[in-house]
Amino acid sequence: MSPSRDAPQPSDARRHPRPVGGFPGLLREWRMRRRLSQLDLALTSGVSQRHVSFLESGRARPSRAMVLQLSEALDVPLRDRNGWLTAAGFAPVFSSHSLEDPQMAQVMGAVSMMLSAHAPFPAVALDRAWNLVMANAPFERLGAMLGDDLWTRVGGDRPNLMRLFFHPDGLRRHVVNWSEIGPLMWRRAQREADAAGGQAARAVLEALAPLQDAEMLWSPVDTALVPVLPFALEVGGQRLSMFAVVATFGTAQDITADELRIETLFPADAATEALFRGAGDAA
Repeated sequence: MSPSRDAPQPSDARRHPRPVGGFPGLLREWRMRRRLSQLDLALTSGVSQRHVSFLESGRARPSRAMVLQLSEALDVPLRDRNGWLTAAGFAPVFSSHSLEDPQMAQVMGAVSMMLSAHAPFPAVALDRAWNLVMANAPFERLGAMLGDDLWTRVGGDRPNLMRLFFHPDGLRRHVVNWSEIGPLMWRRAQREADAAGGQAARAVLEALAPLQDAEMLWSPVDTALVPVLPFALEVGGQRLSMFAVVATFGTAQDITADELRIETLFPADAATEALFRGAGDAA
């Protein structure tokens, strides 16, 4: 009896391997996200390329130590490392405490200290999806200059930095050099969402994407001649020029601490510095 024409042939199976889920799928997804070959990952993690290949194909099962070793090599966020462990049949190891938990007191104390020390310039603490966790007084004063209904205008369940920047009724209409800074900030947000791997961050960008001018966001801008491109605001008849610096906890072992980011704004010219210092003295 001749074989059915609908039956898959061996050559087809080799050309089109079936997708693998579970831990093998997660390993391959994150390796591709980090733009690494199997050889690159092998050299980075100290695991043979052959073993990486076997793990991705499901021909080998990882030990708990191997899961943690590969996730460390790929800089996988702690929340997702728990997912890796679960997918490989192990219990999660990284805890997640609320910001109000007593065990987070030192972390939140450090955050508060950093924000206060950055005065008279604005600074905020953000979670994984750019929601505001804490803000210093200069940032609050800057927000007040944009209107008491600022957060209501930009929508969302919580104050969110990306909604503040990219919603048409937020900060965007005050940015003088939006055609330059807008595309760069949008791409930075996409990279952050991709690096963190969180659906919450991607959901924020998906909600904001229809509100953006696609041609403007993806237009090439020649800004290579400046070390840091500041964003310039005109608010209340005053012009402010600032740039941002982002800090994270380098040895976080708790998911909440791992996902916290401190965004500090610095004056990009003497006039802006004088305005902030004057406002701080008046306050």
